[in-house]
Amino acid sequence: QLQLVESGGGLVQPGGSLRLSCAASGFALNSYAIGWFRQAPGKEREGVSCISASGGRTDYADSVKGRFTISRDNAKNTVYLQMNSLEPEDTAVYYCAAPRVWCWGDEFDSWGQGTQVTVSS
Repeated sequence: QLQLVESGGGLVQPGGSLRLSCAASGFALNSYAIGWFRQAPGKEREGVSCISASGGRTDYADSVKGRFTISRDNAKNTVYLQMNSLEPEDTAVYYCAAPRVWCWGDEFDSWGQGTQVTVSS
């Protein structure tokens, strides 16, 4: 069974940093691109970042470019999202997911349960 588990969320002040982790079990993470998504209250889910299976290709939403960095350690079966210069608008539940092809498609083999990120003073 493909399972993804996020961790690392929490409460942080504006301008602060957090690192989210997405750990896989039941499958080899290096066979999948992995994406980070977020959903704020009352808003639709949006794609934040995506990394290819090898790590050689990354994509970012315009709203996080220059502030967030996605990376992966296939030996640890884990993908990370380093979030710097956090803004209140980044407050959301963050999910990782394993797409069948690429993150901006509509077919996914697994979603995590989400981790809450709150940016507030």
